[in-house]
Amino acid sequence: MADTHRITFEPVDIEMEVREDEHILDAAFRQGIHLMHGCREGRCSACKSFVLDGDIQMENHSTFACNEAEQDEGFVLLCRTKAYSDCTIELLNFDEDELLGGIPIQNVSTRVASLESVTGDIVALCLEPIEPAVFDFKPGQYAELGIPGTEEVRSFSMASTPSTPNRVEFLIKKYPGGKFATLLDDGISVGDEIALTGPYGSSTLKDGHVLPVVCIGGGAGMAPILSLVRHMNEAGNTRPVHFYYGARTPNDLFYVDEITALGDGLVDFTFVACVSDAAGVESSGSISVEQGNVTDVVKRLEPSIARAEVYLCGPPPMVDAALAYLDMSGTPTDQIFYDKFTSPAFD
Repeated sequence: MADTHRITFEPVDIEMEVREDEHILDAAFRQGIHLMHGCREGRCSACKSFVLDGDIQMENHSTFACNEAEQDEGFVLLCRTKAYSDCTIELLNFDEDELLGGIPIQNVSTRVASLESVTGDIVALCLEPIEPAVFDFKPGQYAELGIPGTEEVRSFSMASTPSTPNRVEFLIKKYPGGKFATLLDDGISVGDEIALTGPYGSSTLKDGHVLPVVCIGGGAGMAPILSLVRHMNEAGNTRPVHFYYGARTPNDLFYVDEITALGDGLVDFTFVACVSDAAGVESSGSISVEQGNVTDVVKRLEPSIARAEVYLCGPPPMVDAALAYLDMSGTPTDQIFYDKFTSPAFD
């Protein structure tokens, strides 16, 4: 049995235990403490914190997320750090309302309930929890799915909502050579069992917030945004919602009818399909089709985006472009929500 130490977080005055054989972030998840995080692989800096006291060791990580000078000063990435004594750690990025409101990580055995292609390269995968029989999460979060026959996992966002905890939907893009993606064509069938661990992620709606919501998605990044919109519809949320979705061609658009129906149940909803190759395509009904990259369309149509909460999910280049634009527009960082997966998470 590994030795156990106590971690004290400042300035929030929260304590927890951590074993020497687990990363500090994982220990927090296990105990329902919702620390800020992103990739969980030491690459994005979302969990960067400062060690005030204690013996710690940080494992392999990207120097982009925490460089040598920062490490020498005492900065660490909690997802890659283990404790070997009692420690006091200053959190640099946190949401007090969320800290103790997180859902503890669950290890769930699931069965494939359905597998359906929704575009040429995106598959809707629905899993039925077996043990336990339900999977609890917040709209906008993601989970790790085990690759059958291996010990590897990949991260995918839920597209469903907690209203159907016995049926969990994922939208997965088939990348060439991807280990999980390859199985979607020939290797995973209805009835197969898949291990699920989660939920993870901080890109969730915040209770009591009233700012308009702008969602920017692309590819399989439809999933967490669809979960948010579905949830807002179910809850009768009255906040304005503008949903921008980027695709390459009109054939890459999907779930449009459902999104339209969801919008009909919201007070102020706009869905804009942003298609880079939209020659000959015209807007119709409640669906607006704009030609161009999704970030460029948002620049044209959202002049007041600095006064909105923005939710992002899509390929890393899209997320990076959107973040650069939001920085230039003066959108406060505490109004921007995203989980930036590293490339293996898209397999």
